Amino acid sequence: MARLPKFSLAYNDKNKKWELKREGSGEVIKRFKTKAAATKGGVLERAVKKLGSVRIRKRDGRIQEERTYPRSADPRGRG
Repeated sequence: MARLPKFSLAYNDKNKKWELKREGSGEVIKRFKTKAAATKGGVLERAVKKLGSVRIRKRDGRIQEERTYPRSADPRGRG
C-alpha cells in the first residue's frame, strides 16, 4: 500500500489561528479561525483532497486524535 501524505492541525500562537500543515515540509495548506471550523463536516477531508492522515492537536500541542481519509486506507483497519 502506498504511504499516505501526513498533515497536522495545530494552533499557531503568533497569528491566533489553527493551521493545517503538511508534515515534513511545514507547508500551510489552510488556516481556520477556530478548531471547530476545521473539524466540522468534511472540511479536513476536502482540504487534504480526500487522501491523507491528519493529526489533530490540542492547543498545547499534544495529539488529540488522528483521522485518515479515505477511511478504507486506515492501516489500523478502522475503515
